[in-house]
Amino acid sequence: MVSPPSAPAAPDLRPSLARLLRPLVRLAIERGVTFPVLADVLRELFVEVARNDLLRGRRAQTDSRVSLLTGIHRKELRRQRTAPAAATAPPQGLTLSSQIIARWLGMPPWVDAAGAPRPLPRSGPEPSFDALVAAVTRDLRPRAVLDEWLSRGLVRLDAEERVVLNAAAYLPRPGGAEQLFYFGRNLHDHIAAAAANVLADGPAPFLDRSVHYDALPAPLADDLAALARQAAERALLDINRAALARLDGVPPTAGPTRRVNLGIFLYAEDEPPGEDGSG
Repeated sequence: MVSPPSAPAAPDLRPSLARLLRPLVRLAIERGVTFPVLADVLRELFVEVARNDLLRGRRAQTDSRVSLLTGIHRKELRRQRTAPAAATAPPQGLTLSSQIIARWLGMPPWVDAAGAPRPLPRSGPEPSFDALVAAVTRDLRPRAVLDEWLSRGLVRLDAEERVVLNAAAYLPRPGGAEQLFYFGRNLHDHIAAAAANVLADGPAPFLDRSVHYDALPAPLADDLAALARQAAERALLDINRAALARLDGVPPTAGPTRRVNLGIFLYAEDEPPGEDGSG
């Protein structure tokens, strides 16, 4: 049963929402997204979630019912029905590039004995760059992929004209369309997992854990952050290799599918004086 918006929240969700939204509001302001624009986004989401998530399959999916749940006037609901839907598809080329890089990072013969991505000859049988691209897609010419990746700095050519994967290939370009796509997807999935755990009647359905320490000396905090980065990179590479090994040779399924997203974050900041109780 969906409660009307006047139902009291116990405990109050507003402090957690304010803390959650604060970095998003700062990002919005710094990127020129004003409050009216953000308000429009929230209004559209309130209606979309009410219709598609909370009232899905119900015959009483009327404007009056949606208005009761969301607090949004029916006149605005009628206007919103005619508005174009926002684009949510990944940037062009992002999915294929990610698949190619994932294979290069996680599957023999593209990795060496230590698990590092090999420098690849440009052409020829496996392991070569042409064969790597062809293993993922036949719709793109390997030379076109190579030229694009060279221009973006994802790869370089060494003295033997082999294609070498740069460390920058692991991360999207700061501020670019790819980074913004992952920004939205990964934060959505983390919040969705945490929200599902809060709303669960029984055991939490999703993994959501962290290791956190306060009031650390700066050198110790930096040391722990470096250790965490190394451990996180190892864990993500291990999961990638395990997933590719399990998927190798598995034909596409015609039935329902499911996606899995494992994310790891690291954050550190200076604490205001006195927060650690020292003065």
